[in-house]
Amino acid sequence: MATDVEQTSETTRVAREYFEALGRGERDAQQRYYAPDARAHLHGVMAPAGRDEMAGFFADLFDAFPDWRFAILETVAEGDGVAVRWRARATFAGPGSFMGFEPNGARVDIEGVDLVRVRDDRISAIDAYMNGAELARQLGALPPQGSATEERMAKAFNLRTRVKRRLASEPEPVADGVWVVRGGFPTKEMNVYLLRDGDGVMLFDAGIKAMTDAVAAAGASLGGITRVLLGHGHQDHRGVAPFLDVPVLCHADNRVDAEGDGGYRYFDFSKLRPYARPVFPYLLRMWDGGPVAIADTVAEGDEVAGFEVVLLPGHAPGLIGLWRAADRLALVSDCFYTLDPQSGRHGHPRVPHDAFNLDTEQARASIRKLAAMEPAAAWAGHAEPLTGDVRGQLEHAADTT
Repeated sequence: MATDVEQTSETTRVAREYFEALGRGERDAQQRYYAPDARAHLHGVMAPAGRDEMAGFFADLFDAFPDWRFAILETVAEGDGVAVRWRARATFAGPGSFMGFEPNGARVDIEGVDLVRVRDDRISAIDAYMNGAELARQLGALPPQGSATEERMAKAFNLRTRVKRRLASEPEPVADGVWVVRGGFPTKEMNVYLLRDGDGVMLFDAGIKAMTDAVAAAGASLGGITRVLLGHGHQDHRGVAPFLDVPVLCHADNRVDAEGDGGYRYFDFSKLRPYARPVFPYLLRMWDGGPVAIADTVAEGDEVAGFEVVLLPGHAPGLIGLWRAADRLALVSDCFYTLDPQSGRHGHPRVPHDAFNLDTEQARASIRKLAAMEPAAAWAGHAEPLTGDVRGQLEHAADTT
């Protein structure tokens, strides 16, 4: 049996050889390096695909970009997983087309990150992340970023999209007067809550930027969005907030995160598994809608949209939850996790990952505080809610290292 060091070395070797083969434009790379049952997902470009489908994708790519070349910028591996940060440069010279676009001689220069899994000396899975909008911009399919033309196109597109989604949007009921919109990239693990607020709804947390249209449509279907209350100001919880043209509130202690770097100053990516370290800075930039202007602040004990504000700091300064005693419902942002952010696997509740916490011991104390309230259901900022013996599950999470 291979040692951990040997496995890591072999994983790195296989991934490097595969990307070097792609960099040389070799059309049989998938057949040589993929396991027969391998699955690859080019997020934002194509749905999960098998070995033959991926070989077809790259054949089309090389026909459209005959000088396509990959350069490996960095690899970080652990066990059977490796993150490969790459740069690609090419000319859209044809003769082949690409994703419906005809060759126009455009030069492209893009970067991305792939998470690669290796089993028995073959690639078993790939999750690839790149900025599809930037690629489209370089191909001439989108106008220059920040230009007046881009702004006009974005407004027209958003109007059409929101009308369509307003007709089709069906927010998921959580409880009386409470709904959730699930979304996010690469998987739909981000939760944005909509709370009845007069004739409209208030958002609790604001997900990621890519959820803007879906959240706006859901809010419109429920009478319109009145305001946004941030549970905390991390990049994956403030993403929609700058784009809705409504007041945004948070706890006073979280204002620095919301209006500033989204908590980046205290993140410690070295606490992640090695292969995940290059990925999360890339994802956070992709998810973030940017700093948010805070119109007002709330404090523990305040009443907001029929809920009481509860202070639950640790993961972030001034992190808050909302509590409704009538049905013992708790909406608690990232007070706890129910999934592993590195693998995406769902499971029992746990303390938020230490890499993203301001103070992990304070986060444990906040979980105990929530447990003592004995919620009937506790909905977090990601994935699924806790039901059943919520207190027991939370106490166990707080005491587990």
